[in-house]
Amino acid sequence: MQPRDFSLYGAVDLGARQAAAQRRQQVAQSGSAQSGDGADGAPSWVIDVDEQTFNADVVERSRSTPVIMDLWAEWCEPCKQLSPVLEKLAAAGAGQWILAKVDVDANPQLSAALQVQSIPMVVAVIGGQLVDGFLGALPEAQVKQWIGQVLAAAEKMGLSVSGPAEGTDADDAAGDPADDAMPATYMQARDAMERGDFDAAAEAFEAELAQSPADPVAKTGLAHVNLIRRVNSYDEAAVRRDAAVNPADPDAQAKVADIDLAAGRIDEAFDRLLGVIRRTSGDERDKARVHLVSLFEIFPPRDPRVTKARGTLTSLLF
Repeated sequence: MQPRDFSLYGAVDLGARQAAAQRRQQVAQSGSAQSGDGADGAPSWVIDVDEQTFNADVVERSRSTPVIMDLWAEWCEPCKQLSPVLEKLAAAGAGQWILAKVDVDANPQLSAALQVQSIPMVVAVIGGQLVDGFLGALPEAQVKQWIGQVLAAAEKMGLSVSGPAEGTDADDAAGDPADDAMPATYMQARDAMERGDFDAAAEAFEAELAQSPADPVAKTGLAHVNLIRRVNSYDEAAVRRDAAVNPADPDAQAKVADIDLAAGRIDEAFDRLLGVIRRTSGDERDKARVHLVSLFEIFPPRDPRVTKARGTLTSLLF
């Protein structure tokens, strides 16, 4: 089984440089709004993104400017409430960050790679890494507060959030020297994940955590990488047989939970471990609890699936 790489590097064919090059050529020729210029030539900080332009317009651009993705659909009424709020705040930011809008119905592969289970869904991409997000139509004040947290994280990673100079296009931004200001460990981890060397990526994140134990980017990155390394070592058929025969074995159930989580079956993974906690006691229960909490670290703290599972865990333990 080839597990999903939760990093955006690997999630959507990040080796498709030809498509990115074609996209840059189209932008240069058309001067379209997706290049960062509006119809009147003024800067526009809201772009539409699809599966072909994702690499250039989101991943590459996020290396110099934070990108916030708005995942929506025409039929989604809460999306119609949230999108104008995001667009208003993007205009007010005047280049501090880019709003990338993705129609989930028109881009099913991208939606699957980002594990979209409900919309509206908003995620931030900084330096090629998915670091935070929320679901649902939040009030403007809460959205603004969250964006402030995103910009603070971007500054910590060495990105400039003062906004690009007027007239700067996406291709110039993608090659901005701000990448050089990013902590060396982040760059090492990013490069390692791109080439599939997850051991090296883990070492880079661990080195960053040795210097900054509370670093949220490094903590989430290490949790992602460790999951991928574990799942790579499993024989899925054997693991599932073992779990079926030993329903109360926390080690056997944790392996299946890992596989389910890597495949995007998040609720199933959490429910499996919660079931072990419900059926066991002592060391077995504690093993399942520790593993479940480690899986929580892969997601933003406000992820509703984590919130729901944490609530169930609390009721089981207390």
